[in-house]
Amino acid sequence: MQEPSPGIHQDTDSLKIGKHAVQLIRDLFTTILPALLIALFINVYLAEAALVENGPSMQPNLHSGNRVMIEKISYRLDTPGRGDVVVAEPSQSDVALIKRVVALPGETVEVRAGHVFINGVTIEEPWVENFGGPDYARKEIPAGHVFILGDNRSSSHDSRAIGPISIDDIKGRVWVVYWPFEEIQFVP
Repeated sequence: MQEPSPGIHQDTDSLKIGKHAVQLIRDLFTTILPALLIALFINVYLAEAALVENGPSMQPNLHSGNRVMIEKISYRLDTPGRGDVVVAEPSQSDVALIKRVVALPGETVEVRAGHVFINGVTIEEPWVENFGGPDYARKEIPAGHVFILGDNRSSSHDSRAIGPISIDDIKGRVWVVYWPFEEIQFVP
């Protein structure tokens, strides 16, 4: 019987390695790539994680270092509502803001001693424990804009400083705090 030449083993070994490489590339394209595309779609259109870095401006409801989930679907279908906590990236500010919507388009807003007056009437704000901070003279909110304030009025950089923000600058509504574990909650 004749022994196979050494070159034949090398060719079959190279062929096996090539088949494994092709299979690996196929697996990458059929599992990892779709997973990445789904994750990208979710992040762009449905939901996004964010870190609260606003300092104490949203206390006691949100704290610096909280990780929150932002849902992005609501405002594609409807406009923000009073009391919604939103993430906004207004052109008037160099950082993203997490604040609460207090006045809507067409309303006249005024802030005195941290209390909000809409069309001359003070509104109920059960989420605020620390009123104060600068006042804001009575002005009408333009169409396509909202007025946002922090829950901790005396320590908040918000619409009192930058004015009403465009609804187009809102990334989404803060839905839930998911970290740290002991502070998991739906955002009030």
